[in-house]
Amino acid sequence: MTVKKQRPVNLELNTISFPASAIASILHRISGVIMFVAMGILMWAFATSLSSAEGFEAVKECLDTFIAKFVIWGTLTALAYHMLGGFRHLLMDCGLFEELKSGNTSAKVTMALTVVLSVLVAVQLW
Repeated sequence: MTVKKQRPVNLELNTISFPASAIASILHRISGVIMFVAMGILMWAFATSLSSAEGFEAVKECLDTFIAKFVIWGTLTALAYHMLGGFRHLLMDCGLFEELKSGNTSAKVTMALTVVLSVLVAVQLW
């Protein structure tokens, strides 16, 4: 005997409201992907800058552009968020902030601290 359930299906993703902890989890994954991609760029820049004096000057010239500074800013912002999120998870592994309310609060604090660090990095870069 098969039971047929009629469940409502909501395919409008913009009407779904996620809790802060869910958004923090998604952003943590995204920041990890950003850092993974950035590692290729950073390894290229490092290898090229160490290859010769001309390579160093080429990388130095490249890093003075707005696009390069934006990529560096994005990478450092992703790194800051990933580190703060990892620290948050470490605290949760120790038994802190495991409840729904405190978990959402710690997620909001993590995001707020990331914004502050992101602004500080932007001020330093530009």
